Amino acid sequence: MQVQIQALLAAQGGAGTGGEAGGSNMGSHMEVAKPAIFNGEAEKVGGFIMACRLFVRMKMRGNTVEEQVQWVLSYVQEGSADIWKENVMEELEAGEVEYESVEEFLTSLRKEFGGGEEESVKAAELRKLEQGGRTMEEFVQEFKRAARGSGYEGRLLVEEFKRGMNRGIQRKLIEAENPLTSIE
Repeated sequence: MQVQIQALLAAQGGAGTGGEAGGSNMGSHMEVAKPAIFNGEAEKVGGFIMACRLFVRMKMRGNTVEEQVQWVLSYVQEGSADIWKENVMEELEAGEVEYESVEEFLTSLRKEFGGGEEESVKAAELRKLEQGGRTMEEFVQEFKRAARGSGYEGRLLVEEFKRGMNRGIQRKLIEAENPLTSIE
């Protein structure tokens, strides 16, 4: 397998021999997962955008904005998303719309499929979240993910966090001298 990797690296210009990662071009030699096909489901738009953003940053830095947008569109298929893609492609080809960056395009995709309901969906998810059998670290990470975009912040966010903790930890927190003021 090492021989195959070395042959691949040599075919790409010889960079990265010896297993050392190069500075700014490191992403071009790393494996990065591609996004799953996006069909327009509102609950999947955030994950799709995050996967696209990561891939574009790691693998497509040198590409034009048009190429990056078309790559993202290649993963927009099926359902209402497919119809939207056709409309966007027609607008791009007719010169009716031009994106300054892939981020601008991803923002328009989120607006189209995230809907105004995204915040209320995230808030409902946050209110249902409980620690259960997770470790506290796992719960904190899951809570932070759910809190993003939920509209919760400050004291209200801390109260939701405490509500979701296991009862034993809640009791210890109540007995503590310093009350919880942040989930950081």
